[in-house]
Amino acid sequence: MIGCGTTTFTDPDDYRRSVPGLNITLVLTGSDTFRSDVTWVRLDRLRLVRIVERAPRIAFLALAPAPIFVSFPLHSDPQPVWNGVHLRRGDIILHSGGEHFHQRTIGTARWGLVSLAPDQLHNFSRTLTGRDLEPPKAARFLRMSPKISGHFLRLYTQTCDLVRSRPDLMAHREVARALEQDLIHALVNVLSSGEPRSSSSSRQRHAEIMDRFECVLESQPGRPLPTPALCAAIGVPERTLRMCCTEFVGQSPLSYARLRRLNLARSQLLRTDIATASIATIARNFGFSEPGRFAAAYRSIFGEAPSATLRRSTVDGLSSFDSA
Repeated sequence: MIGCGTTTFTDPDDYRRSVPGLNITLVLTGSDTFRSDVTWVRLDRLRLVRIVERAPRIAFLALAPAPIFVSFPLHSDPQPVWNGVHLRRGDIILHSGGEHFHQRTIGTARWGLVSLAPDQLHNFSRTLTGRDLEPPKAARFLRMSPKISGHFLRLYTQTCDLVRSRPDLMAHREVARALEQDLIHALVNVLSSGEPRSSSSSRQRHAEIMDRFECVLESQPGRPLPTPALCAAIGVPERTLRMCCTEFVGQSPLSYARLRRLNLARSQLLRTDIATASIATIARNFGFSEPGRFAAAYRSIFGEAPSATLRRSTVDGLSSFDSA
């Protein structure tokens, strides 16, 4: 069934739970007001998602296991960083099934996803090129000529723009079918023509280490573990964990874990009844035993005191929806 729409989010929690095909752990890294516009298109065989985020952040993303996903930046300035790799417009990532990866940004990020069933990718590739395109066992990072990537990105952008400006046209099956057919041809051309950028086995090992690191943090969200305890739980030397965190999230393990806990505290503050709330209790719930130090750390990241966050409520418009 064909469908499409656009949603604007100003609440990070609403956003991270609502992107089709993704499970997102979102860690804001600055005081910019969060906003994300998500445009989605569901065609007969393809699914498209376009995301525009307007706040610096680190994201740990888990893809749904069944479809094949292709992701790509839609802008080159500032460059998004995928598992330590600085991306530019025209780079394409063919993901492995159910892949987990880190992505960080330092400003407004525009990026896209296309997904389809594995058998569809196989059939399209065999029909259009005579070759078999199979899902990769590890993410495949492709770089190609601007002409090839540009054609695909233009078709993708035109389709998403049409959803925002003329969603009524997408209801016409002939229009949707023609767009999908063009996108399939362009996508297969991209995936069969791209030159694989060197994909080191060390980056794959580092990705697996960072996946275990996130699992440990997720299992103990309110406990500030020292680096030796983190390393023991993950099963790596301290030097290795530090190197992986610097590469993938741009911070030390403890700095990232602390930032993650501050984000969790902020989420709870935004959802707590001010009449019964205790900032000190919330701080302790996420491993901050001294309220004064918690408040100073909180203000340094989010640009406001915890009490200012608490005074806001979801009724004041933490999330809004612009349906199309």
